[in-house]
Order: sequence, then structure tokens, then C-alpha cells
Amino acid sequence: MLSVRPWLKTARIITRIFDTFTFMIRLNSDTPIDVLQDVKVGSMVTDTFSKTGLVESIEVKDDGLYRIYEFTLVTGRTITVKK
Repeated sequence: MLSVRPWLKTARIITRIFDTFTFMIRLNSDTPIDVLQDVKVGSMVTDTFSKTGLVESIEVKDDGLYRIYEFTLVTGRTITVKK
């Protein structure tokens, strides 16, 4: 007898595969604020030039004119974005 939902097992496997992928987030002045706020410790990020790596810490400052996001990478380098 054939199963009524053979696609369900396949869908679960595909979901598990996508859950394990890590996507790189590009951080620059064009990055939307909602994306900047969604970056978490452990996220893979790049500034598209020379700084690429996992986020070790995040600091958000507000100087009255700009909101400054500082992402410190595990390599010790820092990506700074002003919005």
C-alpha cells in the first residue's frame, strides 16, 4: 500500500539541510536597518573588501545623528556601519 504523503519525509529532510546552512551577510552603508538588527553572535559577515568572518560581539551606539553598529569578528577585526 502506498503512502498518501511521500513528500512529507522529503520536505523534512530538505528543511534540516537548510537549517544547517550559514549565509554570509554583507555589512555596509547600504545594508537595511532590519538586517543589521538581525545579525547575531556567530553570524558569518563580510564588508566585501578584506574583513570576513564570524561575529564575536556586537555593539550599537547612538551619537544623536547616526546609529553606529560595530561588529567585532573572531579575527579581531571590526566592521563599522553608520546608519
